[in-house]
Amino acid sequence: MTNCVTFYYTDGCHLCDDAIKLLEQLKLTYQKVDIIEQDRLVTLYATTIPVVENASGSTLNWPFSLQQLQQFTS
Repeated sequence: MTNCVTFYYTDGCHLCDDAIKLLEQLKLTYQKVDIIEQDRLVTLYATTIPVVENASGSTLNWPFSLQQLQQFTS
């Protein structure tokens, strides 16, 4: 079973919608964090969202495929 991942996104991001579909295809548990709520996150991820962070703190920036996401979260 895969650990919960953190999903960094913002409202109105169509790429984020695409990434959610991939997360759901893999039946991953994820916590959504809107980057707009923290200046630090906007600075880090404004041009790279959607971003997935695993339990070890590693991140996977968009674009990523279903296979890349699966490997990242395994």
